[in-house]
Amino acid sequence: MNSVKNLLWVGGAVLLGGAFAFAPLVAKATQQQVAKVAAEIQYRPTAVPDRIILNFKSDPATSIAVTWRTDTTVAPGMAIAQIAPVAAYPKFGEKADTVKAESTPLESDLGPAHYHAVEFTGLKPKTAYAYRVGDGTNWSEWIQYTTASDKPEPFEFIYFGDAQNDIKSLWSRTVRSAYGDAPNAKFIIHAGDLINNSDTDEEWAEWHYAGGWVNSMMPSVPSPGNHEYGGRSSKGVRPGGKGLSDHWKPTFTLPENGPAGLEETAYYVDYQGARIISLNTQDKVEEQKVWLDKILAENPNKWTILTFHRPIYSTAKSRDNKDIRDAWLPIFDKHKVDLVLQGHDHTYGRSRNMRAGVNVRNDQSGTIYVVSVSGPKMYDLNAENKKFWMARAAEDTQLYQVIKVDGDKLHYEARTPTGELYDAFVLEKQKSNINKLVENTPKTPEYLRETTKKNIAEAK
Repeated sequence: MNSVKNLLWVGGAVLLGGAFAFAPLVAKATQQQVAKVAAEIQYRPTAVPDRIILNFKSDPATSIAVTWRTDTTVAPGMAIAQIAPVAAYPKFGEKADTVKAESTPLESDLGPAHYHAVEFTGLKPKTAYAYRVGDGTNWSEWIQYTTASDKPEPFEFIYFGDAQNDIKSLWSRTVRSAYGDAPNAKFIIHAGDLINNSDTDEEWAEWHYAGGWVNSMMPSVPSPGNHEYGGRSSKGVRPGGKGLSDHWKPTFTLPENGPAGLEETAYYVDYQGARIISLNTQDKVEEQKVWLDKILAENPNKWTILTFHRPIYSTAKSRDNKDIRDAWLPIFDKHKVDLVLQGHDHTYGRSRNMRAGVNVRNDQSGTIYVVSVSGPKMYDLNAENKKFWMARAAEDTQLYQVIKVDGDKLHYEARTPTGELYDAFVLEKQKSNINKLVENTPKTPEYLRETTKKNIAEAK
């Protein structure tokens, strides 16, 4: 026994006298360089479905849309999807309905692929289903999803500002933290700039990777940003660099109820007592006015939430979107929009109730405006704008928001990927048709601000 007193086997290594006896192996390994796996290999499609994502295309109570990608061996007409009411009994799939997909070819910078889309319709409200996608031989897993209620009921959702850069390495933690806080969220709003280069397939691959299986269970409600426009398309260089990415429409299956020419980039969805409206700040801003005025005037829902990319009021230095503000702000005020969720400025700012021309700190009858960033790209705050309209502000901080609609109350929380509550408030509907704002912000912002300054100083 004494001969093996100091000899232990730990995880495949011999531990002698309290030290691991594999130093020579480590030293040898550090002398070798492992080649980076090329994007063409790392993100190449196969016949097995990937990049599976849910969207609302029509009524969320009775339908859901799913899109996925394969290689070109899955030719148009071959892709299918199946759906069945979910059950604990594992053979529920025997009663599944099968739907043929519409397929779209996409020639990206990494090569050709086919994108396939199905809208499941005729579903029952507030019912759990399981679906899978494939070609009859190569299938995804069965994925569960529950339809919306056809009546106003409480629900929560997640909102992300720009992801854009270092998507796989750093935005992924924001997505996972948000899901950890709100695993029962009904959808995710993306306020534009999902990626940095509009037609770089590697970046779209990273965006899908970061979202992972969450995208296949929790529908996405995306708005296009300036980085979804521009760049080189499969048809050559875009005129003026302003065309919509070739990836947008193959990747998402979105409502076509927007203004002519802006289908799937400007649209609305009614969800359990709230009208969610996505606007396009990159194209035909003036043309959206008449449509927006109409759908707000006809809105039967208690709550109105708008999302788009370039903000009405900017948070970052040297930024202002006067064209957006002049075109849309009078319509927001006219119809008493409750909440506006934006991106673009890579900082955080949140107003109190605010109307055009009224000091935010003295007004209690307007709209709450938010600008946020979920990815790692950061800008400096605009100090003057902060004094003018921001009740809460931050820079150099990744954030996500969890928003809950519950009857006459809307609960809002902004959180960091490391778990701190950064900002919070409640909006309460009043008989006077004026929202009461209840601030619930903790002391966290000052603490985080000092921590961020320290981290930046240490990095330098």
